[in-house]
Amino acid sequence: MKVQCLNSSSVKTRNLIKKTFAKLINEKKQLNKITVTELVKKANLTRSTFYTHYDNIYEVAQDYQMQTIELLCSEDLKLYSKQDIKDYFKNILKCLKNNEETYKMLLSADESVLFLEKLKKIATQKICEALKGISVDKYLDLNVSFLMDGILIEIIKYFRNESNYSLEELFENMEKCFEKLF
Repeated sequence: MKVQCLNSSSVKTRNLIKKTFAKLINEKKQLNKITVTELVKKANLTRSTFYTHYDNIYEVAQDYQMQTIELLCSEDLKLYSKQDIKDYFKNILKCLKNNEETYKMLLSADESVLFLEKLKKIATQKICEALKGISVDKYLDLNVSFLMDGILIEIIKYFRNESNYSLEELFENMEKCFEKLF
């Protein structure tokens, strides 16, 4: 990303670009169908303003992804116990809930599956590492993978309006599944 020092004006501009991008991805359903010209026109910005903040459309999508990945990979977030893992799930729920409309737009696009796969890989790794200290189950990796795959599918269904459950219900059930497995 180009802008290194994010003052309040830069933050507002980047947020406007991301918000407009999210609307466009919701309309177009594919990242490669969005142009900088279309985005700046819809956001009422100049091309130079866009290019001050991003090199291309893909960098805007990457900005969203990095924001979420940073939250889930935070160095402050150490997982040592089952309760830590439950709290980790709650942090994920909170992040999704706080940005629900944006994720709804972003996850309706086909490219979103790759992003969620990255998140699943990160979360699976963190959870496996935490559980290896407290579990001797030879199927630990497999069980964590099953749990995370199920969560991934249900989150995609939720954000594509194909689920009959709220985010809270999904995570509540996920916590119950976690308790049964581990």
